[in-house]
Amino acid sequence: MQRQFGDLLLGSIELFCLAAESESFTVAAAAASVNPAAVSRSVARLEARLGVRLFVRTTRQIRLTDAGRRYFDQCRQALSQLAEAEREATGHQIAPAGVLRISMPTPYGHYRVLPMLATFRARYPQVRIEAHLSNRNIDFAEEGFDLAIRGRAPRDSNLIARKLEDAQLVVVAAPAYLRRAGRPETLDDLARHDCIQFELPSNGRHVPWTFKLDREAVEITTNGAYTTSGDALAGVTLARHGAGIFQTYRFLVEQDLADGTLEELLPAFGGCTRPFMLLYPHNRHLSTRVRSFVDFLIDEVRR
Repeated sequence: MQRQFGDLLLGSIELFCLAAESESFTVAAAAASVNPAAVSRSVARLEARLGVRLFVRTTRQIRLTDAGRRYFDQCRQALSQLAEAEREATGHQIAPAGVLRISMPTPYGHYRVLPMLATFRARYPQVRIEAHLSNRNIDFAEEGFDLAIRGRAPRDSNLIARKLEDAQLVVVAAPAYLRRAGRPETLDDLARHDCIQFELPSNGRHVPWTFKLDREAVEITTNGAYTTSGDALAGVTLARHGAGIFQTYRFLVEQDLADGTLEELLPAFGGCTRPFMLLYPHNRHLSTRVRSFVDFLIDEVRR
């Protein structure tokens, strides 16, 4: 392995991160016990090496450029991992601390993960959490996420996937819709009903509904007047208000089924599940905060 980073460059990266965090060369210089000119020279050295501007400078303040923000996110993570590796090597691990960035699907975030975060922070109060709720795929390297939760195993071999759970699917409708349109008793009956569609953000296709037939999982294409995308909770809301029938995760509608807002349909063909996976890069050193959260989340979800 060839050496790519000298002591001077690593020191420049540390000073750059201090300046980015404080948005001030003067504050960064005081924190590092150097003069502001040394911070300015370090930043200029990095900009010359990278061929991009890292800061926009005015007489009153400095702020990161878009390239500077991306570089800062990566450098901050790299320095944190170096410090963590040093603590592990010397046996001086400290309590989990720092920022934990996690991306998760909207419904899973609202109904599974977000309710657990206060418990996690009560256990590890020095960890700050940035929770990003979206169904789009993320780029770990470009966006600086530590973890992601997704509803399928990754195609990327550079990602480690740990299953959180197999979430059960259920078909539901509101009593008002069933009074108006009748109750389906067989899978063929679905062709005569308004089946609320969910469009996959990755390819624009409607998600087929999944059922158990003769102990085998089968997929059925349904049709209806409503199509939602981006957030599965939209389909649940439509179903609650009598728009049609919807297949969704049981954990999203448990309360609705308990209080009668929604009714379960076709239970004889139920029992199918879809997985939720916890993902993180294969080649990334896991900090204590990330390892602690992984262990915590897996334990809580399975409990």
